[in-house]
Amino acid sequence: MDAIIMEGQHLKTGAVAGVKNIRNPISLARKVMDKTDHVMLVGEGANLFASKMGISQVPKEELVTQENIKAWEHYYKFKLTVEDLFSNRGDNNNTYGHDTVGAVAVDIHGNVACATSTGGITAKMVGRVGDSPIIGCGAYCDNAVGAVSTTGHGESIMKVTLARDVLYNMQQGMSSQAAAEKSLDYMTERLAGAGGVVVVSNHGDIGYHFTTERMAWASAKDGILNYGINPKETLTGKLLTEAS
Repeated sequence: MDAIIMEGQHLKTGAVAGVKNIRNPISLARKVMDKTDHVMLVGEGANLFASKMGISQVPKEELVTQENIKAWEHYYKFKLTVEDLFSNRGDNNNTYGHDTVGAVAVDIHGNVACATSTGGITAKMVGRVGDSPIIGCGAYCDNAVGAVSTTGHGESIMKVTLARDVLYNMQQGMSSQAAAEKSLDYMTERLAGAGGVVVVSNHGDIGYHFTTERMAWASAKDGILNYGINPKETLTGKLLTEAS
């Protein structure tokens, strides 16, 4: 499992890759950011650090579901997985999902943060690390601009440093939405790679875009919840608070 977390004021970052038996890898990434001088720990070293930090490890059986096993049996080849799970919209009728989750945030002072976590892609080679924990690829943020979290075909995302590319477009004057669309369109044109991003500027301008069949997303601003999963779908609700 892989994860990254980053804050935009000082560009502090923590990431882990290839960790095993950790229920919430993002918590371990936060420890790397807060408790070490490093940006990333991987494999056995990351698990040893988790033990040192008191982060408990859980049995594999708690992290592998029957649905995971069925997906592995279906996607017994990495190439098949990529073609099905990360194809561009309209290319297939895939019913399986994947497990990358990401978030971006901005506070009233314009401080931004981002985080991305994943179990990787089914049928990958042992030792393969995708985009999620790589700074500038799976996530990036800077108080001068905003924050981005990405999902999709990791090899394509790494080749175009997708998260950083979105922020670059914003630095050129684009809105969060326009920047997201331009970066993903470039990745499609250059590599035929599909993916999705969630974006927020340091002023609270929200953007999201995806070129995959679907992407679950949600945003919260001024007490309003917007969310969706299918292309051009935006549903709206009211955020629940403790008082309500």
